[in-house]
Amino acid sequence: MKQDLTDAEFDELDSLLQATPEPREQLDVLMLDGYLVGVLVQPRIVPTEEWLPWILDVEGRSLAAYVDADAAWLARTRTLIERRLQALNAAISEDGWFDPLIVDTDRAPPVSEYEPVQSPVSRALLPWAAGFHWAQEQFHELGDSEDEAVANALARIYRHLPAETDEDREVVAVLDREHPLASLEDGIEDLVLAAVDLWDLTHRQRFHVETIQRDGPKVGRNDPCPCGSGKKFKQCHGKT
Repeated sequence: MKQDLTDAEFDELDSLLQATPEPREQLDVLMLDGYLVGVLVQPRIVPTEEWLPWILDVEGRSLAAYVDADAAWLARTRTLIERRLQALNAAISEDGWFDPLIVDTDRAPPVSEYEPVQSPVSRALLPWAAGFHWAQEQFHELGDSEDEAVANALARIYRHLPAETDEDREVVAVLDREHPLASLEDGIEDLVLAAVDLWDLTHRQRFHVETIQRDGPKVGRNDPCPCGSGKKFKQCHGKT
């Protein structure tokens, strides 16, 4: 399994993210964790250069400016992020489990009267779920799926976000009624397994290799070379 970050490295990554040059607005380390899983469960392999900018700038602007500003900062930040991504991918694919970074509710500030009413479970998991949702905002393939199993798994993660529509509230009500989460441990388990289900559901698409279609019949080694040289294929473009 890929070596995961140590507690000290997670703290370092959090500090590095907070030091992102202004005026760019970056994800924090908790949202980052959900975002990385949201990238991993896409039905295609998303290149680093596509997903990395959306971590360091919610506008998704180029990384070029960072190189000029502080190449060492960018290199270290990128190294830690990529190690976490690799560790998550290995944990999901090999173990069917990972340990998400979530809010320590014992140290979280008191709930404001202006905040949406949420269960303690959803309050702890909200930043991770918000980061996951941010990935789906940037990469639409998963959300565009018509697979009911995909929609159900997404709903199990999005239940921890504030409901914005009547339809969202109805989905959450059904989940709370049919799949109640009695404790934070239950909430973590359900969220992780929903993400693992998504990884499994998109696995075949993600690693599908397109079959090369030939424009014409296969050329035999003793056939005339298609280039028109008059030589046999094996003596011309078919040489090994």
